[in-house]
Amino acid sequence: METFHINDSNFLGYLALPGAGKGPGLLLFHAWWGLNEFIVQTCGRLAAEGFVILAPDYYAGETAAAIDEAKKLRQQMDRNATKKLIDLAIDYLVSHPATKKPHIGTIGFSLGASFAIEAARRKNKSVNAVVVFYGSGGGNFDKTDASFMGHFAENDQWGAHAKKIAALKDRIQGANQGVNFYTYPETEHWFFETDRPEYHQEASELAWERTITFLKNILG
Repeated sequence: METFHINDSNFLGYLALPGAGKGPGLLLFHAWWGLNEFIVQTCGRLAAEGFVILAPDYYAGETAAAIDEAKKLRQQMDRNATKKLIDLAIDYLVSHPATKKPHIGTIGFSLGASFAIEAARRKNKSVNAVVVFYGSGGGNFDKTDASFMGHFAENDQWGAHAKKIAALKDRIQGANQGVNFYTYPETEHWFFETDRPEYHQEASELAWERTITFLKNILG
């Protein structure tokens, strides 16, 4: 965890650099558990694939292991402050000397999925690849300039149900943006997260392969 400074403001986050020293930039938005060890490990995996990874922390260092704790952290979160954090994180990553310009991507898990999508709307000239895991977002996509990939659970009890995902896909396609959504059989919400009982190894590995191919194709 580090404190980053940009535009006369500070924010907390985690930065991982590729072995080559430079690479395409990627913002990673954590789930309601916070910026925990799984997120740190995922940043490392993405850096090993050649990306410059920045994971902003909108919980100010707090994490949760249980659902009740995570609910409390989400309720305490300041949405307006988080939107400002998104802007700061994008500006920081785009300006970082290790980031190959001009475009970056975003990836979000559950709660973080909405922030990954929001980033593409708020900074449409900078973000041109978005990956979401079992989460969605509202609004329209007319002013975005990104391609989208989504990974969803067949048995999702936390809001990312089939009807909602279909509506999200329709809105993206209606704005003439590229979109590939996948639903994984016999999976539940959080199926990608290795520290969760819902973890599904086969689905997780396939989602990872698809994500890396997509990001490399779009970001280079």
